[in-house]
Amino acid sequence: MRRPVARKLSVLAVSAAVVSVGATAPPAATSGTPTKVPVAVGYGGAVASVDADASAAGIEVLRKGGNAVDAAVATAAALGVTEPYSSGIGGGGYFVYYDAKSRTVRTIDGRETAPLTADSGLFTENGKPLAFADAVTSGLSVGTPGTPATWQTALDRWGSKPLAGVLKPAERLARDGFTVDDTFRSQTAANETRFRYFPDTAKLFLPRGKLPVVGSTFKNPDLARTYAELARKGVGAIYRGDLGKDIVATANKPPVDPGSGWNARPGKLSVKDLAAYRAKLQAPTRTKYRGLGVYSIAPSSSGGTTVGEALNILERTDLSKASEVQYLHHYIEASRIAFADRGRWVGDPAFEKVPTKELLSQKYADSRACLIKDDAVLTSPLAPGDPRRPAPCGAGGTAAPTTYEGENTTHLTTADKWGNVVSYTLTIEQTGGSGITVPGRGFLLNNELTDFSFSPANPAVHDPNLPGPGKRPRSSISPTIVLDKHDKPVVALGSPGGATIITTVLQTLTEFVDRGLPLVDAIAAPRASQRNAATTELEPGLYDSALKTKLAAIGHAFTLNPEIGAATGVQRLPNGKWLAAAETVRRGGGSAMVVRPAR
Repeated sequence: MRRPVARKLSVLAVSAAVVSVGATAPPAATSGTPTKVPVAVGYGGAVASVDADASAAGIEVLRKGGNAVDAAVATAAALGVTEPYSSGIGGGGYFVYYDAKSRTVRTIDGRETAPLTADSGLFTENGKPLAFADAVTSGLSVGTPGTPATWQTALDRWGSKPLAGVLKPAERLARDGFTVDDTFRSQTAANETRFRYFPDTAKLFLPRGKLPVVGSTFKNPDLARTYAELARKGVGAIYRGDLGKDIVATANKPPVDPGSGWNARPGKLSVKDLAAYRAKLQAPTRTKYRGLGVYSIAPSSSGGTTVGEALNILERTDLSKASEVQYLHHYIEASRIAFADRGRWVGDPAFEKVPTKELLSQKYADSRACLIKDDAVLTSPLAPGDPRRPAPCGAGGTAAPTTYEGENTTHLTTADKWGNVVSYTLTIEQTGGSGITVPGRGFLLNNELTDFSFSPANPAVHDPNLPGPGKRPRSSISPTIVLDKHDKPVVALGSPGGATIITTVLQTLTEFVDRGLPLVDAIAAPRASQRNAATTELEPGLYDSALKTKLAAIGHAFTLNPEIGAATGVQRLPNGKWLAAAETVRRGGGSAMVVRPAR
């Protein structure tokens, strides 16, 4: 694999220093906040997440004999404490698992679902689409949570510990508290206005009516009790018990401060919706790229098909030899094309005929790749192709713009001493979800149903992502595991970021596989995100660079995005070693840990 010296970032010096001290975790997440480091190398397993307390929870479970699945659930539960605005048992997600014994990849679709009474007009009032701002902070946006069912399904199928055991670190963390950092305070500040609409949310996240102070200890005793109840009763407490009844009552009659003046539209959830919910075991998507097997999540998420199609489009171009400008140009254009097809073809396969196999065929990718020219830029919105009947280069259907998708979520990756790997992305949708806390339960409800199209993006084009009864809204979540020719792991990664998840995973993979960057540097590299829009979003590291000028000369147009994604990953190294990697700066930096550091 080439490792061009010019492409290596200054973070390499940081990486080397971190590896030399052997980043690891304290025995438990109770003796103060563990140190955040972006890369760790060692044995016995690895965990990477955005938060040090959460990574430590996963490491604790690995040290006690748990496997990668047990560690993933423990880490996710802890993120529900320390990253409550991005994840929690009030949300959903997608779980991708590599089984070392059988050398196979399996997945769980734990996406939230619309109420069984929902129809395509869920977000319309008086014959018009509801304003997005009115839908976001409402009970109407709340879908049936899928996270608890995902945890239980994963543990039942592939775990080695009971739910009660893997919840213990998170329960302790909620009870004893964690140290507030700049990210937690700033996310609270960004949501302060709408949090004050709901007394229970304000009481929890605005202690004594004020923003949490950086360096203070934040405790959530209600969530600790909720985790203890789940440990005793299992997830049936949510899907068939009192916890579920509380969720339904809260969504359907949001407890609003009467003096706020906020009209929190009521939801349509029922106990029948909870009882009917199932996390879906399904086959992964699979794409061959540079001789590697790239596995991800199939629809209802569009992540696996869109990343896979873009990789197939890039397959015929030697990105390792391309200039930096041509590399970014081809990456941007492949993203543009794949997003055009995503918007037309991908939705919940229980309701839509999604041509997953055809979208991932090399034949179809070749029919779309020929649109890319070295010296010109495609115009967005670009029309989709038809993967069922690939047409001559340039022929396409009617264009439709890419719909909005909230940008906050969280991702974790784990590995164990047996070689099992998990890539898991979970979410409550935008930062703070619906803003509605279930009284006495300590967690926020999702606003995931706003990922549906409120109305067709273009009335002339079929929209596969309109609401429906029990339907799962389309997601961009893209947890990915890459295997070598012997079906052994090479790398696993994923990211939060709404629709930018797809471009983050795609760019990180190509930086790692094609451009030869070490994993931590591929994660840290400044990002570009093109989603079939008139402009490509750039982070400051690219927006303020000479590369932007050179790309503009080809015809690209740009807007500034201060931060795109927050990826984590694990890489298998020789002789049973693992490398865990996380962000160096984004979201305050991530947390990479291993069970036993290499010396």
